[in-house]
Amino acid sequence: MPRPVKHSLTLRGHRTSVSLEAEFWRAFRALAEREGMALNELAARIDAARGDTGLASAIRLYVLEDALKRAGG
Repeated sequence: MPRPVKHSLTLRGHRTSVSLEAEFWRAFRALAEREGMALNELAARIDAARGDTGLASAIRLYVLEDALKRAGG
């Protein structure tokens, strides 16, 4: 099982670290690019809507939902 990789993000002016597997980082970056957004901007949008879910989990779910939509499911 791949180990999560920690990266820093800036959300509304505050630095935070998020640990995701390399595959999720790649998919998250590609998704931000497709949506015409900076990675930090997309992360802030996800953060604002995540409720009590952890940020890393919210990002994984966002990436998964996008992949399912694009796959027609």
